[in-house]
Amino acid sequence: MEITMNRGQVYSVSAINRFIKDMFSNEYALSVVFVKGEISNCKYHSSGHIYFTLKDAASSLACVMFAGDRRGLEFRLEDGQEVVIGGTVNVYERDGKYQLYAKKVTLAGDGILYEKYGQLKKKLERKGFFDENRKKPIPKYVKRVGIVTAQTGAAIQDMLQISARRNPYVQLMLYPAKVQGEGASDTIVEGIRYLDKLGVDVIIVGRGGGSIEDLWAFNEEKTAIAIYECSTPIVSAVGHETDTTIADYVADLRAPTPSAAAELVIYDVRQVLEQIYRCKERMIRAALDQIDEARLGMEYLEKRLRVFHPGNQVLQKRQYLTDMEEKLFLGMERVVNEYKHQLQLLAGRLDGLSPLKRLASGFAYVSDEAGCVVDSVKKVNPGDSLAITLRDGTIRAKVQTTK
Repeated sequence: MEITMNRGQVYSVSAINRFIKDMFSNEYALSVVFVKGEISNCKYHSSGHIYFTLKDAASSLACVMFAGDRRGLEFRLEDGQEVVIGGTVNVYERDGKYQLYAKKVTLAGDGILYEKYGQLKKKLERKGFFDENRKKPIPKYVKRVGIVTAQTGAAIQDMLQISARRNPYVQLMLYPAKVQGEGASDTIVEGIRYLDKLGVDVIIVGRGGGSIEDLWAFNEEKTAIAIYECSTPIVSAVGHETDTTIADYVADLRAPTPSAAAELVIYDVRQVLEQIYRCKERMIRAALDQIDEARLGMEYLEKRLRVFHPGNQVLQKRQYLTDMEEKLFLGMERVVNEYKHQLQLLAGRLDGLSPLKRLASGFAYVSDEAGCVVDSVKKVNPGDSLAITLRDGTIRAKVQTTK
């Protein structure tokens, strides 16, 4: 709602602030402005917004950068930075304060370089230069390491010392390159391609820390292309841990410092020797265990061989036959004795029934002429002839009478 101010009329605070806000909104010159100054009172809010003051020698201006606008910010805002801010000046109606709503922030002086850095990074990212699936693994045990850096400086000295300490057997091949100033990126590219053709195991590209201008050779597109096209794995070791260059994104591995790159690439020979010693001990123990297991197996087979040996089988069968023969004889003897016992019982019973024994006791066996036994007076008549058999002979008699 548009407000018209009339002289003498009483207005609310909100109406006045709204009127001033409309004035700012309708002022085309304030819709897009670029302001240069020094950052102070910078605060990052938990919501993601950034609140700060932009000042110069004579004045100050309240600023805010909303969370949605800070996605394109390539660096962290800090007090004391000289920056150029692009945005809109408007009124915060609630407090009645005007402030600069920042849309884009670049560092003064280095701002152009940061802008070029951001543009090149987005371009190479779209082309797939940073894809993880194209990056080559760093060999675990290297023999020859190529280094592209300045011939003099702390970076190469640190890497030489670390190599001598960790593994003096690794060969270091230095390609002395300019790492700062005009033509630096050209020598870095030449070094990468030369060492790639030389056939080293890995290439370290790096230098010590510095400003974005000092490190710019590692942000050049030609340097990124040389790293991308290199068939040898490349470790980028540019600046300090907080410095990040385009080369770091394209390289197969980023090391925070040149010293860290040497630690990552050059394996510690003492650890390897210790690992070999431990492997040797494990192999010896494993071999001894296998020998013991084989010995037990041989002893077991030897026992089985003794058990199943033909000679032993013959002895076993002979012993078995001997035992069976003894059991047979014992069984036969037991059966014979049983039959003897039964025969004695039957003989005793037969002896008890023997006529001869009865005859010996005074009895006689009477038979008729036909030889049939006469066991009743009813079977004879007077005048019949009889045979009376006694113990020692036979009497012939005739029947006179029966009673």
